[in-house]
Amino acid sequence: MLKILSYNIRHGEGMDDRIDLERIADVISGTSPDLVALQEIDKYCDRSGRRDIAAELAQRLNMEHRFGKFMDYQNGEYGLAILSRVPIMETVRHQLPEGSEPRCALEVKVQIEGVRPLISFVCIHNDWISESIRVQQIQTLLRSLSNTNNPVILAGDFNGEQTDQSMKYLREANWKILDKKGKKTFPSDKPEVEIDFFVVRGLSGPTIEHDVIDEQVASDHRPIYAVVSLQDHG
Repeated sequence: MLKILSYNIRHGEGMDDRIDLERIADVISGTSPDLVALQEIDKYCDRSGRRDIAAELAQRLNMEHRFGKFMDYQNGEYGLAILSRVPIMETVRHQLPEGSEPRCALEVKVQIEGVRPLISFVCIHNDWISESIRVQQIQTLLRSLSNTNNPVILAGDFNGEQTDQSMKYLREANWKILDKKGKKTFPSDKPEVEIDFFVVRGLSGPTIEHDVIDEQVASDHRPIYAVVSLQDHG
């Protein structure tokens, strides 16, 4: 069994315009996740008080962390991150086509006790303007993962709804979008669109639980979480 969470935290800035990482950490800890995909992460940027957000959250939650840089920003770096409560065996940064901003995906391969082989957990944050760019980003990522035989979980802000061509491409490539009954994720105060997803390949066990967390203030997105069953694929 693996507990996973994905959260676009808008560099810790809530709907009340306050940057509050303790609040973000409290939201994350509420589900006791094993793996967390975080989007919109600042590292020493001026706007968030020159803080290393991923490292600070990891320390608060007693987890490992990895950071994937999109670009230099405000005297620091901007990108995405992964937090892990299970051992990280390998980290891979996948460069993706640039849209409105530079983009990458961040993959960690983790060891789950009693499960073989490693599980790949990949954090993504696709372009927010262009559907065609989102398709290119997904195509590039899937090519990068094509030699990976282990189970893979994509987690993040896809910036496209279920009808987006990028999501259709994933389904046509035999990836499974975990079903949260169409619950919306953005904006957090009155959600209108479902753009945050878990998408999996090679997981033969059932999804035990999957939902959207009813958090309306800590960020402009609501976090999503799931509990998935893992079977030994060795």
